[in-house]
Amino acid sequence: MTDQPYRAHETLVAPARRGAAVWRLLAGLGLIALIIFGLNTVLQTVVYATAPIGWAGDLLTGHRPGPMLILLGSFAFVIVAVFTAAHLVQRRAPLGVIGPPGMAVVQFWRVLRLLGLFGIVLLILPPYDMGAPLLPNLALGRWLVLLPLALIAILIQTSAEEILFRGYLQQALAARFSHPAVWLILPSTLFALGHFVPSEAGANAGLIAIWAGCFGILMADLTARAGTLGPAIAVHFFNNITALLIFATPESLNGLALYILPFSASDTGPMRAWLAVDFALMVLTWLVARIAIRR
Repeated sequence: MTDQPYRAHETLVAPARRGAAVWRLLAGLGLIALIIFGLNTVLQTVVYATAPIGWAGDLLTGHRPGPMLILLGSFAFVIVAVFTAAHLVQRRAPLGVIGPPGMAVVQFWRVLRLLGLFGIVLLILPPYDMGAPLLPNLALGRWLVLLPLALIAILIQTSAEEILFRGYLQQALAARFSHPAVWLILPSTLFALGHFVPSEAGANAGLIAIWAGCFGILMADLTARAGTLGPAIAVHFFNNITALLIFATPESLNGLALYILPFSASDTGPMRAWLAVDFALMVLTWLVARIAIRR
């Protein structure tokens, strides 16, 4: 029986039951990986052949605006791959992974508007101490010129991750296993592993991965309550605007940021203090989204 708080999840899960066999999930993931690898190979070949010197290397680090936009935009390949696997392997309508489109858009805007107000409230509260002044990155004028493209690119990136983890994976597992622990935790664990980068975060890598895993669980819960991916995409979008466009870490993915944090991801003192704040903000944004989708 569907848990009462998650009754809306059935809108997403029911279409996946037709192809609920575990082998279909695994075959679909294999096809997704193959498509993403193939399209990224083509992209890298084109960039190496046509882009300015140094752009190819920055596709991995995102240190400059152009390569960062391409890197974020390349997440469209994930969307193409998931939709293809959903259609060919799971025999379901690709857009069904997102949920009813009209409802998804309405819920997305409801959540994003309320999160915008939440962000304004945070700005007018007493300032948070980063431990040292923020380091300027892009000039304000250039940042504003790039902002429309940057927002589109981040929307693509965040939508792709939600479509893969809270869409394809979560729904396929929920179609096969009824207990919420399976489809709440397993995709979130994989999401956490994707954020485990000891080469950049050092001793903080485990904490950052735990943060990502908790974020994944909260987004899975939000998706199951909403019946669409709209709210989870909105929260993820809001989070990544902050992390990629306002202030980013010095190590990578900072090409579109207005400021750079005054400490690295591997600095145990200031980074762990900021992570504690970030954990609290993550829970608050989830609660704001919960409020926004209440009928």
